[in-house]
Formats: sequence, C-alpha cells, structure tokens
Amino acid sequence: MVRLLTKSYMRLAFVAIAAIVILTVWTLQADTEPPEVDETIVVELDESTQIVEEAPVDTAIADVVDTEVGRSLSASCTACHGNDGNALQAENSNLAGQNEKYLFRQLQMIQSEEREIVVMKGLLNAFDDGDLRNIAAYYASLPGRIGQSNPEGLEEGEAIYRGGILEKKVAACTACHAPNGNGNMLAGFPRVSGQTVEYTVAQLKAYREQERTTDEDYGGMMRDIAARLTDSEIEALANYMTGLY
Repeated sequence: MVRLLTKSYMRLAFVAIAAIVILTVWTLQADTEPPEVDETIVVELDESTQIVEEAPVDTAIADVVDTEVGRSLSASCTACHGNDGNALQAENSNLAGQNEKYLFRQLQMIQSEEREIVVMKGLLNAFDDGDLRNIAAYYASLPGRIGQSNPEGLEEGEAIYRGGILEKKVAACTACHAPNGNGNMLAGFPRVSGQTVEYTVAQLKAYREQERTTDEDYGGMMRDIAARLTDSEIEALANYMTGLY
C-alpha cells in the first residue's frame, strides 16, 4: 500500500511540474511580440534600385559618333583633302581610311595650334570635341588610297621599314605602323600606307628638325627616329610606304 501511494505521489508531482513548464512557455510566447520589419531598409533598397535604373549613360566610356554629321562638317576640308578624303595636292595628307583615334588627336592639336598648319589656322575654331570626333570618324570610314611606289630605291625603303637600321639604332617601322602600313587603331598610331611621297618626306623632315612635335604623347619617338635618318633614307622610306597594302 505504501509503495502504491508513493508511486501516485510521484506521478502527481511530475504532472504538476509539466503543467508549470507548459504555462511558463505559453506566458513567454504571449509576452514576446513578433519582430518588426525594418521598413526603412526596404525603402532605401527600393530608392537605390530606382537610382541605378535612372543613372545616365557615361558618354565618356561610350562615345557616340555620327559619320553623316562628320561628312556635313567636313565641307571646308574638301578644298585640300578632296571629296573622297584623298588629297588634291601632293603636299597634303590623305585622310580617307586614316586611324580615327590618331586623326581626332591631330585635329585637336591643329585647333589648339599645338600643331601649326598655316592654311588650317582658325578653320576648326567653331568645332567642339564632339564635332572633331564626327569628322575623324567620317574620314576613317572612307576607303583609303593605295599609292604606286617607284621601283628605284624600293629595296632600301623596305629594309628600313621592316628591319630598321641596327647600327643607327633605328627601330623597324612595322613595330608601330604594322606590316601593311595600316597603323595601330588602339594605340593611335597612324596609317602610313597610301600617303603621298611628298607629304611623308615633309613630315619626317619636320620631325627631324623638331618643327613637328606631335609625338609628345609617345615620348618624342618620331623625332628620335627621324633625327637618325638622312634625306635619301627618308625618301626611300616614303616611297616604299606609299605603295604598302
């Protein structure tokens, strides 16, 4: 009998303890409010998303050029550079097929008179950089001319263009202007193929005499190379380059 009573008391004690635990848990849950949603964070995220969607395009990264606008702006250039971008006089440069980056930079220099060309003085004053880009893009889009080299002195010109002159420390022209003379678009090195002999000779001599300094962005390397060339070497080189393709 005593053993049975003891077991009954133990069961009652266990039930009581369990009841107390359950009541305590219910009470804690009732007193604890659900966490609030931070509406401020949600609003900030929404506003941030909206800002990103409305952000303007960075035109410095993605420049838009219009060759048709460039064509209309080039009207004053045709007197010297022809309707098709090819020079009407041998002493002028052919612009058709020229490297766009190179041509844009040269137009900037001519406009600021860093590169002095007397007959072009003031011609570009009314243009902004966007106009100059459009003009450069227009001429770059035109098919470039290929000249006819004179067989006389052709071997000497080819040797200098493709191999340089080791004893004079003259680098091969192909390093910057490519084997076919089309230059390097990304680096801004110009197309030399198809330029008239007279124009190329005049430019190399101008570099040699420090009269043309538009290679400053490249450490003056054209002046350094031209300073090591004789008149006959310059003429042979210009003759070879005009027929490159």
